[in-house]
Amino acid sequence: MAMAGCALASTFPHKLNPLKTKTSSSNGNSYSELAFVTSQLRGIKISYLPSPTPLLAPSPKFLPFQPLARRVCPFTGKKANKANKVSFSNHKTKKLQFVNLQYKRIWWEAGKRYVKLRLSTKALKTIEKNGLDAVAKKAGIDLRKK
Repeated sequence: MAMAGCALASTFPHKLNPLKTKTSSSNGNSYSELAFVTSQLRGIKISYLPSPTPLLAPSPKFLPFQPLARRVCPFTGKKANKANKVSFSNHKTKKLQFVNLQYKRIWWEAGKRYVKLRLSTKALKTIEKNGLDAVAKKAGIDLRKK
């Protein structure tokens, strides 16, 4: 099989580079597509016959890895602060001061149920003072989805 008609395969695994190959069939000449995918790790070409049905994107619940929760409070927008760690000899090294995020179950009066949230302790004090609906509305958070 000659690869001269085939351009370089893309490094993105979902993009295919087809190469038409001749196959024998009962009615004479027919062509099928042979696709190549280049591995992202070592650049190895992998050839296969693509299925006639289009490949569907995997649903989010079947991802091979779970996305990590960001260390940002959704209600107040607080995030990590860059600071210097200063030793006794006044030697400064960079460090991050993270937000005090807590997982809390809070009773949502309008929805008549508990809502599990990851929020900062400052946001928790604000919710106790102003109420969950007011703070969520100001932050633009829809509690019905959670």
